[in-house]
Amino acid sequence: MSEPRLRAKEWDAADGLAAKRAEFVLDEGGGEAVYLDGNSLGALPVAVPGRVEDVVRRQWGALRIRSWTESGWWTAPERIGDRIAPLVGAAAGQIVVGDSTSVNVFKAVVGAVRLARSADGAAGPARDEIVVDATTFPTDGYIAESAARMTGCTLRPVPPSDIPDALGDRTAAVLLNHVDYRTGRLHDLPALTAAVHAAGAYVVWDLCHSAGALPVGLDEHGVDLAVGCTYKYLNGGPGAPAYLYVRAELQDRFDSPLPGWNSHAEPFGMRPEYAPAPGALRGRVGTPDILSMLALEAALDVWDGVTVEAVRAKSLALTDFFLECVEAYVPEGRVECLTPRPHGERGSQIALRCPDAGDVMKRLIERGVVGDFRHPDVLRFGFTPLYVGFADTERAARVLAEVLAETGA
Repeated sequence: MSEPRLRAKEWDAADGLAAKRAEFVLDEGGGEAVYLDGNSLGALPVAVPGRVEDVVRRQWGALRIRSWTESGWWTAPERIGDRIAPLVGAAAGQIVVGDSTSVNVFKAVVGAVRLARSADGAAGPARDEIVVDATTFPTDGYIAESAARMTGCTLRPVPPSDIPDALGDRTAAVLLNHVDYRTGRLHDLPALTAAVHAAGAYVVWDLCHSAGALPVGLDEHGVDLAVGCTYKYLNGGPGAPAYLYVRAELQDRFDSPLPGWNSHAEPFGMRPEYAPAPGALRGRVGTPDILSMLALEAALDVWDGVTVEAVRAKSLALTDFFLECVEAYVPEGRVECLTPRPHGERGSQIALRCPDAGDVMKRLIERGVVGDFRHPDVLRFGFTPLYVGFADTERAARVLAEVLAETGA
């Protein structure tokens, strides 16, 4: 057995998170796959199907409308938000779950512009600029552009490294990704948040590729608003609802552009005038998507007894080991690593540039190593420490080398 494989076996035996692997469904086609696509869709926790069956058969089937109170459906958005809160470094009462990431980005960006304008009042120039991460996931850019049109702002796409120098007294809101979805680069949330605040603006962070993979520190670093999905490292399932974080000190001024009956101070009063509910509840809009929301709640049970710090330590060890194995097994020059090597600049994925990436990923998946392909030439491998081990990591690099040898170096 090769030296990397021996070390992988030893490290898996000493892994404090190894037992968590049994809490996920990882069999594929009768065999266990190396699943490195949790940065797109997390694996299924074994407890979820039974809980969902109870929701469908008993809560909906037997109790029907009584479940809004007796089964806690009505309070699910904030209850589940409080379960997510410690995973992103937030105190209770600041996160509400519901809607898609895109919808929550819209709420947050427009809300941030309104916060900036209400804070400035009539003093100084109008806050009429939204700055967006120029490398952002496309939808965030689309939403930011629409929010700019609606609020009469100019949209400025700026690379994250240049944002401190791009801010000024006209900046209202800044939308940033914590981790770049293509490269896995981790941006400096504390420093960028401080720069935005120094300019008198409000920051919105997209946590889709960091929540559940590494410490975020929303409260510690004074983040204003944040959004994120729950189907990646939080394993909530396809289409699982997203979440919206509004810092406690801002909640009484947060003016959502999507007021709905669910966020009304008297939701069953059916009054023609809107009056916002207190606290994080202002982020609600319409009827919660109960089936997917309660599947997410069941999925979050895998976090019992786990710290984000332990997950981060294993994530860095896995990605370090993967890069070591790739360098050992893959001929020099065949792939190029796009993910930064320094730990402080790396999320929980490795992105490799490869000219024939689409065909290579197809062959990898056929051999039980599941990552994904991003146009035009990027292989992405996401490492979810709750169920990915060191032997998985070594096998993925070894199979990658075999596929590359077959496709021609």
